[in-house]
Parts: sequence; structure tokens; C-alpha cells
Amino acid sequence: MKRYREGDVVLIAFPFSGGGSKRRPALILADTGDDDVLVVRITSISMQTSSDVSLQDWQASGLLAPSVVRLDKCATLEKILIERQLGTLTQRDIQSVARAFQNVFAAWL
Repeated sequence: MKRYREGDVVLIAFPFSGGGSKRRPALILADTGDDDVLVVRITSISMQTSSDVSLQDWQASGLLAPSVVRLDKCATLEKILIERQLGTLTQRDIQSVARAFQNVFAAWL
């Protein structure tokens, strides 16, 4: 099975908590080599929360519209739900996401 790297952007069937799913881009946070990946949603909806990170280089990442990473929507999902890889975040966007992740989850550390 394919191994993904942190920062990869994929198209995946992201499940809803009430059932069903929607094909959407997601950011790979971790792939430990088994059948699952840890991902967060990427959305083009402009609603901003304290856990959203705007992507500066969204086009270079293979996305079709200005997008944000929604850090409060984490999920461990099976790799078989990944339709394809769209691209990879630039180093600048990876650093922005990493800083925001530390801020959002600082209470847990």
C-alpha cells in the first residue's frame, strides 16, 4: 500500500459524524505505515475559526480554489478511502500549519 508523507494533499471520502461522506481534499498529518492515515479537512469555505489555517500557496498544492486547513477536523481514516494525491504543501504552508497545530493543541501538551 502507498506510503504518504506529512504535508501531502489527497482527495478522500471524508466521513460525516452522522453518517455518509463527501469527497474532499485533506492534508496528511501522519502515515505510520499501516492501513490508516491521520488527516485534517481542507475546505474552500471562508468561515474562519481559531483552528483554521489559510494556505498561501494553495495552487502549488494542487488545490482548485483558495483553501484553509481545518485543524479541528482530524480523523484517522483508511488509505483505501484516498482516491488520489493532489499535491504537497509548500514549506511555507507546512510551517504555518505546524505553528497553528502547536497553538491549537498546546493545552494537550
